[in-house]
Amino acid sequence: MARTGFVWDEKFAWFELSNYAGTAPAGPDLMQPDRHVYDPEVVRRFRNLVDASGLLRQLVNLPPRPATEAEIGRVHTAAHIDLIKTLSAQPTGGDPGDNAPVPRGAFQMAALAAGGAIVAADAVMSGDADNAYALLRPAGHHARPDRSMGFCIFSNAAIAGRHLFEAHGLKRVAYVDWDVHHGNGTQAAFYDEPRALTISIHQDRLYPVDDGFVGQLGEGKGLGTNLNVPLPAGCGVGAYEAAYDEVVIPALQAYRPEVIIVPSGFDAGAMDPMGRMMVHSDGYRSLTRKLMKAADDLCGGRLVFIQEGGYSPWTVPFLGLAVLEELSGIRTGVKDPHLAYHRALAGQELLQHQQDAITAAAQNIKYIPRPD
Repeated sequence: MARTGFVWDEKFAWFELSNYAGTAPAGPDLMQPDRHVYDPEVVRRFRNLVDASGLLRQLVNLPPRPATEAEIGRVHTAAHIDLIKTLSAQPTGGDPGDNAPVPRGAFQMAALAAGGAIVAADAVMSGDADNAYALLRPAGHHARPDRSMGFCIFSNAAIAGRHLFEAHGLKRVAYVDWDVHHGNGTQAAFYDEPRALTISIHQDRLYPVDDGFVGQLGEGKGLGTNLNVPLPAGCGVGAYEAAYDEVVIPALQAYRPEVIIVPSGFDAGAMDPMGRMMVHSDGYRSLTRKLMKAADDLCGGRLVFIQEGGYSPWTVPFLGLAVLEELSGIRTGVKDPHLAYHRALAGQELLQHQQDAITAAAQNIKYIPRPD
């Protein structure tokens, strides 16, 4: 068993984007109002299943605290922070564009999410937890230094990484983003930073459609420290396991980080409405085990998961529980009611065109700078 830290606050589920139908604003253009696809019930149901399973009481409770403006400012521009504060203070919030509405009170909630990511990283560094999962909202991996994007206001994982540099003196932090969408915000935060290796495994040209390509390797002193693995739509567990075995794990072994941070979206899960991949709960278990072994071998097991996307209220709780069971080494006995069907979906095995995409990404491992 491992001591797994768990960051949660009910206020995370109070960040709600209303008056939308999916991702389209409702209104006079014949778009009938519905619920925004980024529904707070997803994270609440995830947390509730962890509680109902009996696992929650066996985790290390890590209460979040708000990130300071100085901590947020290590990643984001003052102009961006000021805009979020201004919109957040308005009675109905505001919408700066790029699929990132800012509801009333969003600054306080986003600061709490960023602080929760810092708390998780601190707990792993101090030894208060062996690994940690921060179940946060709003998500962060699309937020660029100068603007919000894709339901993300502040780049939580990047803020936690900058904190590790500044507060703990780390020299090498690796990111493995398995969200179905490209981690463009984390990439942008560290594109010229040799102290961060950013790896994103995502559906090719899903979101953003103009980012996340194999040829994006970083720049300046950070050249070689950005690695994208854009996979064709329809990948199952076979393709994801091959991507980890042939790209992710060798890249981590080459870079030898002191901490591994996982921007953890579950929208590559089978039947998620925002992606076209087919990973099931046993697949997430397998990928988690691979990351845990890499962390054990390379950085004393220091592994921090930070919640990103995932939009199915029925499947995300079981995918998340599978990850937490692996991290903690505790099996609750809860059975995923979707697993048998998801395993049986056609195309779960690795296909040749998927292998070709993985092989193309693997060619860039040679550019990763090795430790001194």
